[in-house]
Amino acid sequence: VQLQASGGGLVQAGGSLRLSCAASGRTFSSYGMGWFRQAPGKEREFVATISKSGGSTFSADAVKGRFTISRDNAKNTVYLQMNSLKPEDTAVYYCAASNRFITTRTSDYDYWGQGTQVTVSS
Repeated sequence: VQLQASGGGLVQAGGSLRLSCAASGRTFSSYGMGWFRQAPGKEREFVATISKSGGSTFSADAVKGRFTISRDNAKNTVYLQMNSLKPEDTAVYYCAASNRFITTRTSDYDYWGQGTQVTVSS
């Protein structure tokens, strides 16, 4: 499966962005999907994940209550709605696909998108 992330940009603290990740290739609904992020000089970290059907989600503590992951299997797209953004959310955001039900581990994801930059100014 090929993944294409989009929707990043520059936003002021407290603002919102919605990231999208469009999938092509094999059946999108066969994969659990996740969002990860990587800030300069830091390791890639888990943000949120959603099950194949969309019925189950899990988010990192750092974004709970602010970020929401969702998917539309008819459109082969997963989304990350980001509200109340903080400067510490600044990073390159990656979407990824996994054959597992729902997982937070980077190593469980088989396919990765190219990343989209999110910059939050204070």
